Amino acid sequence: MARRARGFGQQALDFIEEVGRLDHPGAVVEATHRVISPLGFDWFVFTGLVPEPGQDFDELVLAGRFPGEFREAYARRDYMRFDPNVSRALNSSSPFEWAVADYDNRHGSRVGEVMRFFTEFDIRGGFIVPIHGPSGQEAGVAYAGTKFELSSSTKPMVHLMTLYAFDRLRELVAERKPERTPLTAREREVLAWSAQGKSAWEIGEILSVAKRTVDEHAQTAMRKLGATNRTQAVAIALRHRLFEL
Repeated sequence: MARRARGFGQQALDFIEEVGRLDHPGAVVEATHRVISPLGFDWFVFTGLVPEPGQDFDELVLAGRFPGEFREAYARRDYMRFDPNVSRALNSSSPFEWAVADYDNRHGSRVGEVMRFFTEFDIRGGFIVPIHGPSGQEAGVAYAGTKFELSSSTKPMVHLMTLYAFDRLRELVAERKPERTPLTAREREVLAWSAQGKSAWEIGEILSVAKRTVDEHAQTAMRKLGATNRTQAVAIALRHRLFEL
């Protein structure tokens, strides 16, 4: 076991050196899979833990390797809000192992629902690495599988590899990510006219749409921006220069 641990330590250091040379997020994902899968991890995801207003799980995911149907259902059912591993990661300063059996799912709670969802994909447990930022917890990396093996010697190296891979991924994604607004063109128009004091009926006349449609666009913009009313949505949009007066 000691020899195997030393061997994995060298493999981890080789991985760090390799990742530093990679220039595409997909290459980092493949390199991570290559070194993690022998430990028994089938899937993994690099993701944010604290969403911005209007963000969902899909938008938080930096990169990963897991079934598309898992990602779609996890996001659609809003499981991130009930996933006990996310809650624990937000309050943890160290990586931790978890298992489905660790959580009581006998009472039909949303936690139990999330755990049963994991078992549908044959996920029985995993290893979570919280990522700290200047203002606290900001992201996490989750490895999952049916049966995995981590020793006290391999965990620190997995931790180190994960932190390095995450930083490199974030760097590469930032270089490639196009600047975009969370609002559609019509939502920006509605807020722009609202900023000029126009009522929903007046905006509808200007845009040749029904008042109800204007209200729908305004409500969607409010949700995306995390605003509680239209005035706050206008203020947030102006602060982020999502439209010009």
